[in-house]
Amino acid sequence: MKIIHTSDWHLGCSLRGRKRYEESAEFLDWLGELLEKESIDILLVAGDIFDTTTPSNRAQELYYRFLCRVAESSCRHVVITAGNHDSPTFLNAPRELLRHLQVYIVGKIGESLDDEVLLLKDAQGEAELIVAAVPYLRDRDIRSAEAGESLEDKARKLVEGIRSHYELVGRRAEEIRSALPGPVPVVAMGHLFAAGGSTVEGDGVRELYLGSLAHVGHDFPPVFDYVALGHLHKSQLVGGRENCRYSGAPIPMGFTEALREKQVIMVDFCAGQMEVTPLKVPIFKALHSIRGDREEIERQLEELKSKAQKAWLEIIYEGKEIISDLREQMEAATAGTELDLLRVSDNRSWQQVINLMEEGEVLSELDHSEVFRRCLEAYEVEAEQRESLLQMYNEILDCLLTEDVMAE
Repeated sequence: MKIIHTSDWHLGCSLRGRKRYEESAEFLDWLGELLEKESIDILLVAGDIFDTTTPSNRAQELYYRFLCRVAESSCRHVVITAGNHDSPTFLNAPRELLRHLQVYIVGKIGESLDDEVLLLKDAQGEAELIVAAVPYLRDRDIRSAEAGESLEDKARKLVEGIRSHYELVGRRAEEIRSALPGPVPVVAMGHLFAAGGSTVEGDGVRELYLGSLAHVGHDFPPVFDYVALGHLHKSQLVGGRENCRYSGAPIPMGFTEALREKQVIMVDFCAGQMEVTPLKVPIFKALHSIRGDREEIERQLEELKSKAQKAWLEIIYEGKEIISDLREQMEAATAGTELDLLRVSDNRSWQQVINLMEEGEVLSELDHSEVFRRCLEAYEVEAEQRESLLQMYNEILDCLLTEDVMAE
């Protein structure tokens, strides 16, 4: 029996204002082909199917079209749990209809543990897998609020509530297995932040519980032969255990993830043994981040252009030279190429201004003239030029403000 574990599709997501429907569609096409090629029996999707609780029509079309394709394939079962980005109500709405396609949806915990603990059967009607399909556990689902609680108390209760829930579903899975005539593997699903998990800056992972660091331990009940996790976008083991993993997001959520390999996980149960194999997901849209001074940026741009590669690009300028029309220059440098410029940032200028701020100062509290004066100082503009430039700046600012008042 072969299983594919994936998560964090974030259908409908954007990067710097650009929708990523094409990448998502290509991934789902690739995944559908993989299910057929590897003769996968069961697909597990551990949360964050959509990027928002109100997915667009196009995002929904991608989702339902893929489920229909899987229903017509050799893959017998699909189990989908909600993540923190998903609407439990939205996911659950078609659950009875999808059940006829052997697609099992668990958007939230139900009144009975049997809503989460599923017994899946093979083509001959024999039990082949027990799945503890635990969705994202919301605060109100697992913790009762009390007056006067500290943040530490809330975090402790959250962790205790999550552990307790996994113990309950684990015991229920054990009860089901003990009633079967032969041994059957047990797999758990979850959407949470396990202790020791790592994120990448800019990957879009939200802290699950505001005001706390409620990271769940990796000591899941031993009844689980494999734990399929979602939420962290970086593929990784949990606690160094081969049988407890994050599959990671299948496409990079930001430029900081651009060079990181993306995976889905294949789990093969055969003759009482389990084999876990990460499978590399192709790059559907190349992302490149270029940083440095003018010379370094130009060098890297020429290298990319020589490859005639189609990609989204961010440029982070870190040189000392003042370039007032940085974006215009970068747009001119990439014109006529397959490089699509999504972001241009002048980190050096802002950092220099921030370095000149005194302790306790907040940038938003400084007036425009003071910020401009500090920019001149940061770039070491000669003293005799500073006053004339500051005067010109104030005149321009005054004209703009006058025009706004007249327009009203």
